[in-house]
Amino acid sequence: MKHLVTTALLLASCGGLRAQDPPDTNVNERYRIESVDVVGVQRSRLSSAVRGQMQALVGEHFKEDRLDPILDRLLKDFPEYTVTRKVSRGEKPDHVKVVFEMELAGRGDRFDLSGPRALYHSRHGWTGELDATVRVSTSEFTVGILSDGDRLLERYAGVIARYENRSLGTDAVRLAFDFESLHQVWNGATLRALDNQQEIPGIYRTRQNFQPAVTVVPVRGLKATAGVSFQRFQQQFPAAHTEAANAVMGTLRYDRSLESTGPNSHRLGAGYGLRAATKTLESDYVYARHTAEADYELYHGAHKLSLRFNAGVMNGRAPLFERFVLGNSSTLRGWNKYDVAPLGGDRVVHNSTEYRYRVMRVFYDTGAVWKKGDEAEVKHSAGAGLQFGDFAMLVAFPIKNGRAVPVFMLGLNL
Repeated sequence: MKHLVTTALLLASCGGLRAQDPPDTNVNERYRIESVDVVGVQRSRLSSAVRGQMQALVGEHFKEDRLDPILDRLLKDFPEYTVTRKVSRGEKPDHVKVVFEMELAGRGDRFDLSGPRALYHSRHGWTGELDATVRVSTSEFTVGILSDGDRLLERYAGVIARYENRSLGTDAVRLAFDFESLHQVWNGATLRALDNQQEIPGIYRTRQNFQPAVTVVPVRGLKATAGVSFQRFQQQFPAAHTEAANAVMGTLRYDRSLESTGPNSHRLGAGYGLRAATKTLESDYVYARHTAEADYELYHGAHKLSLRFNAGVMNGRAPLFERFVLGNSSTLRGWNKYDVAPLGGDRVVHNSTEYRYRVMRVFYDTGAVWKKGDEAEVKHSAGAGLQFGDFAMLVAFPIKNGRAVPVFMLGLNL
């Protein structure tokens, strides 16, 4: 698809600048950016990275090249759209408003090769995913390969496939089918811990998941998803055999940017998720896994304060891939998840506070993961790093008595 990228800067209307003045960079820099907005798509569909880039420009001197990173990211995130950036006079003297106008192109056919996850963790190694996506009108077909040692107790690698219709009669309804075929590798700490735990199911060599789901966006900022997950995996002990964990699933997510008239703006998000395995779906396991999360972001020019909270409770007997984990690239950064809980837990609570200024990041994490009936042991960690667009380099330390070995992380979307 050929993208339309233009800028319409009405210099004569920006107060005090004459129509015959040349639009050179030095003249333009006398103007400050009053606001940055996107029209044509719901703001809730924008990534947090784009929203952060937009807010970071507010109050800054206007420079044409400062708009380029946002434009490039919008084109990457919404390849089926054309993007036009426009600049007009602001409400305040010597201020301008920036608007990115997005319009669905006549043809949505496109092929993309992307790497949504690519990171290195000094304790858990490399994690990566490579996807190929074909878009035809409102439909997307994706196939990919991945190796992930970060999210779960297991390191899993394999292939994934996904079909999504982004407009099922209306933009408010979407349909998706996901498929995964994965092979597992287990850490020695998990294997040793399993020797003393009879009530926790054992390890498996392979796992497949088929998951159809429907997503509804009834109002701006609110998204509800419902579906079914059919998971089959090959247990290794006491003898190789196949078991199923078939569950109904649902999530409810609220995400809105709260604009203000002052120099600050805010984003508020909250969500709830449920996975319930039942014999009705011919599952060998019966359990209910509840998760809740909340996050808040405060923007003030180039400053950003982020607060994140999540918690989870699981009842019943569930496979290892459903157990909660802390101590990876997004939770309790600085800890090794196998030192925190080599078998995970069925209870979890976690909080993260992070401050960013331009490329600098500092953060503090605290959380606990434990088994029902045990006492929760709260752990803490802190760290800092640099952020360049989607790429970050971080170092984090566990806060504990004795020698603390730092953890190094680098990659995309950390």
